[in-house]
Amino acid sequence: MALRVIFMGTPEFSAATLQAVADAGHEIVAVYSQPPRPAGRRGLELTKSPVHLLGESLGVEVRTPTSLKGEDEQAAFAALNADVAVVVAYGLLLPKAILEGTRLGAFNGHASLLPRWRGAAPIQRAIIAGDAETGMMIMKMDVGLDTGPVALTERVAIGPDMTAGALHDALMGAGASLMVEALAQLEAGTLTLTPQDEDGATYAKKIDKAETRIDWSQAASDVHNRIRGLSPFPGAWCEMEFGGKAERVKLLGSTLADGNGAPGTVLDDALTIACGTGAVRLTELQRAGGKALVATDFLRGAKLAKGEVLS
Repeated sequence: MALRVIFMGTPEFSAATLQAVADAGHEIVAVYSQPPRPAGRRGLELTKSPVHLLGESLGVEVRTPTSLKGEDEQAAFAALNADVAVVVAYGLLLPKAILEGTRLGAFNGHASLLPRWRGAAPIQRAIIAGDAETGMMIMKMDVGLDTGPVALTERVAIGPDMTAGALHDALMGAGASLMVEALAQLEAGTLTLTPQDEDGATYAKKIDKAETRIDWSQAASDVHNRIRGLSPFPGAWCEMEFGGKAERVKLLGSTLADGNGAPGTVLDDALTIACGTGAVRLTELQRAGGKALVATDFLRGAKLAKGEVLS
């Protein structure tokens, strides 16, 4: 028999799991997502989240509360008489009454190898830290922050030049498949839960704007990891001078390169930039108001001479 599922998620990352759960034949009794947010150039249009739009296309009731702490919301949740809640990047704190508001509890798809990188930005933090691998984990939620027992794990390698965007997509597909497997085992009564080991627990705090400016005095490996860990969003950046005017440029791709020099110095015509130790070669950049371009195309419209210093 199919499970009665309440799905809770917001971004594209979550929508992949919602689609996979629906395709597996489970009954989606309601979808919870973040309320529509202002978007567009002027921020005047209220835009529904990817999960909200998918829920509507599946013909499922979509609920967008701003909080789940109230008794009325909790009663409405329990009244759905669901077997399980599936939670992927929802964005709201789930009180104990919600976690216990279904027959089998709430199961979360989390994009890290718990207990490493609990919290809001596990994909970006794993790359910025230089981790060689990460993964998706399905855990049963408790009242702590990503502290519940783990059911299933799938490891994913992080390539040397892999960006957060590419890792996001790899984990999105892995997470969708893993959640379907977890629900199948849950339905069959064969899903086992293993408590997390608190040793090695780290917190993946939200990315702060102050972290996005590149510090060329850092080691090349740290600069490279920051560039790819923040690509494509929010994007690491530095200032370059064009026509005597400093301009902020997003750095969306890089690779480690040979070279030494004063930090921030352009070492050649291929956008190799000296760091505190070593160098990186910039491979994808974006000027303000422009498109993201590979380095060769970027240099056609933005000349940077050897010896110039980026800040």
